[in-house]
Amino acid sequence: MTGQSRRYRTYRTEALESREAAPTADRRSRRAERRRELRRRRLLALGGAAALAVAVTVGLVWGLRSPTGSPGTAAADSHGGGGGDSAAAVASPSPSPSAASSTSPSPEAGDSSTWSGPPSSKLRLEPVHTITGAISPKSVVSTQNGRVFAQNMMYNHTITVYDAETYELLETIPDTVDLAEFGFEGEASVQGAPVEAAVSADGRSMYVSQYSMYGPGYEHPGDDDLGPASGVDPSYVYRVSIPDLRVEEVIKVGSVPKFLATTPDGKYLLVSNWVSWDVSIVDVAKGRQVHVTDVGAYPRGIAIDSKSKYAYIGVMGSGSIARIRLSDFHLDWIRNVGSEPRHLCVSSDDRWLYATLNMEGAVAKVDLQTRSVVQKVRSGELSRSMVLAPDDASLCVVNYNENTVSKIRTTDMKVIQKVDTNAHPVGITYDGATRTVWVACYSGSIMVFKDA
Repeated sequence: MTGQSRRYRTYRTEALESREAAPTADRRSRRAERRRELRRRRLLALGGAAALAVAVTVGLVWGLRSPTGSPGTAAADSHGGGGGDSAAAVASPSPSPSAASSTSPSPEAGDSSTWSGPPSSKLRLEPVHTITGAISPKSVVSTQNGRVFAQNMMYNHTITVYDAETYELLETIPDTVDLAEFGFEGEASVQGAPVEAAVSADGRSMYVSQYSMYGPGYEHPGDDDLGPASGVDPSYVYRVSIPDLRVEEVIKVGSVPKFLATTPDGKYLLVSNWVSWDVSIVDVAKGRQVHVTDVGAYPRGIAIDSKSKYAYIGVMGSGSIARIRLSDFHLDWIRNVGSEPRHLCVSSDDRWLYATLNMEGAVAKVDLQTRSVVQKVRSGELSRSMVLAPDDASLCVVNYNENTVSKIRTTDMKVIQKVDTNAHPVGITYDGATRTVWVACYSGSIMVFKDA
């Protein structure tokens, strides 16, 4: 495992180390200023909504009284105005809870029913913006309702949240929590290390895995080189409210939780625990782990079908993909997929499963009817995370050691475009409303590409 440990050892630059040493008072001042600005925008949005409601009511009354208008005309005008405002509200930095819950949140699964225009395989990625600052993003995930979350590990101990349209930083959420306040008796205030994120089925929450905990009672932090016998402390997943941008729940899972995914029916959250070599199955309603499935060395990516029937887990030490039947947690396998299957995506029709093969620098296409690999394509050196476009026609893969993103046409698994990125691209998400691809570069930036 010596070679593998080098591949997965957490990346750190001198620039990140110097940012980590920045005065905490300055950070608190910047966070306070951002919070004040966010409150100001919310008040303006509420005022605008109230003004619009008054205008619509007046227009409706006027239409009913007007000799040239009819009730039908007034209703049509009101409906048209309200529809335009609703579209704007979805794109605003502060979506209402109702807007959040009515939006399909999954950044991993395609949704071809809402796609219009040319297929994504006919579009090309064009760079439009780069975000920098006190960030070290390991992953980046769109909520699909106007916000994008970046998880900055233990190097900054933060989750940063951005406006999907303007790229503006909306909030910096610290990873410090008082575990006793979340029901863990006898625990203290500790820090985490945000690594990956997944949107809840109702679009109201973001679940964020914490690589390790740091503080009283947590003397054995995680490391990618270790296994179940190492005694690494168990860690936690935070549930962050998307409307309020604050931690609302803390859930205990295994050692070094990495990837996580929610079932479309809203029942379960699944978490892959890298060092304890298992998968935590969390009952969302209960807010706690209810089952653990052992899968062997180094589970990573998770994909769940649209019917919440099966969960697929890339087990990087096995060369295979585990399949968990969610009705009874029965485990079986898709064997011989390739070297180090890392990240998984399922097509919207549940026919195809895509897996990045980290060591091969490739992507495999698996037929889920025959449970066999039907095609493979070379992506780039150390292919890591990927994302399906909402129409399923293409997928984008980050190549960690090559500093590129490959765009692959899914019908024939051909690389149709390759774009350069900043050093060490590691996370990726597709924001459907803006048709943008966000790439987390572990060296300290987020690059945004327009799919146009």
